[in-house]
Amino acid sequence: MAVHNQTIVILDFGSQTTQLIARRIREQKVYSEIHPFNTKLEKIKALKPAGIILSGGPCSVYDEDAPYSDPAIFELGIPVLGICYGAQLMLQQHGGRVEKAHKREFGKADLTIKRTGGLFGKLEGGDHQVWMSHGDRVEVVPEGFEATAFSDNSPYAAMAHREKPFVAVQFHPEVAHTLIGTDLLKNFIFDICGCKPEWTMASFIDQNVREIRERVGDDKVICALSGGVDSTVVAAMLDRAIGDQLTCIYVNNGLMREGESESVLSFFRSHTALHLVNVDASEFFLGQLDGIADPEEKRKRIGIGFIDIFEKEAKKIGAVKYLAQGTLYPDVIESVSFRGAAPIKSHHNVGGLPDVMKLELIEPLRELFKDEVRQLGLELGLPEEAVFRQPFPGPGLAIRIMGEISGERLAILRQADVIVLEEMRRAGWYRKVWQSFAVLLPIQTVGVMGDGRTYEHVIAIRAVDSIDAMTADWSRIPPEILGEISSRIINEVRGVNRVVYDISSKPPATIEWE
Repeated sequence: MAVHNQTIVILDFGSQTTQLIARRIREQKVYSEIHPFNTKLEKIKALKPAGIILSGGPCSVYDEDAPYSDPAIFELGIPVLGICYGAQLMLQQHGGRVEKAHKREFGKADLTIKRTGGLFGKLEGGDHQVWMSHGDRVEVVPEGFEATAFSDNSPYAAMAHREKPFVAVQFHPEVAHTLIGTDLLKNFIFDICGCKPEWTMASFIDQNVREIRERVGDDKVICALSGGVDSTVVAAMLDRAIGDQLTCIYVNNGLMREGESESVLSFFRSHTALHLVNVDASEFFLGQLDGIADPEEKRKRIGIGFIDIFEKEAKKIGAVKYLAQGTLYPDVIESVSFRGAAPIKSHHNVGGLPDVMKLELIEPLRELFKDEVRQLGLELGLPEEAVFRQPFPGPGLAIRIMGEISGERLAILRQADVIVLEEMRRAGWYRKVWQSFAVLLPIQTVGVMGDGRTYEHVIAIRAVDSIDAMTADWSRIPPEILGEISSRIINEVRGVNRVVYDISSKPPATIEWE
């Protein structure tokens, strides 16, 4: 991963809102990235951070197997902010004591600022709404620290070292319910860490173009081009960096939406000068998936299949050393486990594939969230129709068909999906939501059509609102739009007699069903 001039390193102790910390900092045009709590000190030093943040987490610092970061981070001369669990860990590692609170604090609380300046900057004293989520509290203050704020149940709700740039808060400044949260994070990154708001998409392009040119030299690169915003932006970035050394490869895996392949190829041939190779591998992939129902096995077979095809195409071109792809930061985060727990899911372009691949990976977007990629695409001059396409998963419709895949089931889902997108566009809702699509369920239900009994498939409609896909809420689509979608699917798609709407959020559900 590239070393940025000013980076805030976040050590993750398992909080559900760790990603929000990174996003809030990036919103201030300062680069931040997340690493596991047990990241080696040498790696942290190599990143040359301007500051370190210790995230919250579900554990208690006094637990026997509590996650600890290296206490030597406090000897680096770098500002450190501890949040919730991170605050308690900081204070314990400095000689304080944390115990189970007599009364827990979960949800909104009033914070009373005792001393302004530092983390609180020019905020007025008095009460401010914050968001608490803890069952422990500091009972013994370590030497050198003093309380700067308190709440009803936390006499040390915020603390600061008198001489060193260490600050700790028992609440979560990254969440929207903490009304002064943005102010606190700005005070930390600008006043305490001395950062400047210089991380922009223009600076990101300049740095990455230089790095790509230095790494690639005179070698050739192939780019996995799906037509989605991620791979389109990668192709534009590589084209700017190395021009004719790039060949883009579009693979039709037989799992695309209706008319998708034709539309993608037409767009790139009419809007760009990219050298594009079209590979129809539908039979190959459908053969690989024959009889496979397990979602993880589907993903892995598709991922390995893509690598196999890319390597064969690379041999045809000759002297290809690199494969460029659109891996994003959420892909990386979801594919890495915390404290040995199982990852949420494997991504077709993350985790394990380089072990079976001879080509070296180039992943220019690996540090970015989806909305940042869209900003990058506009900065690169891509048209809005390419930049604001809804996400479509690499494994395609394979993970929107529950159970085994067949030609008949693919046809049903394709027809239903076309209707969903047509109606969302017609109603002006396509760009109001993060994603909207149909899912084919592995069940059949009884229905009545005309005077006859039917026993046919069920289609689920999924639409979510999100910023970066790390969290999502189900979209409140007007009933009349859902009604039109349902009516059209049941009337136009043979084999379907029931349509349902998914009202699950992420977490606990994921956006895709598999």
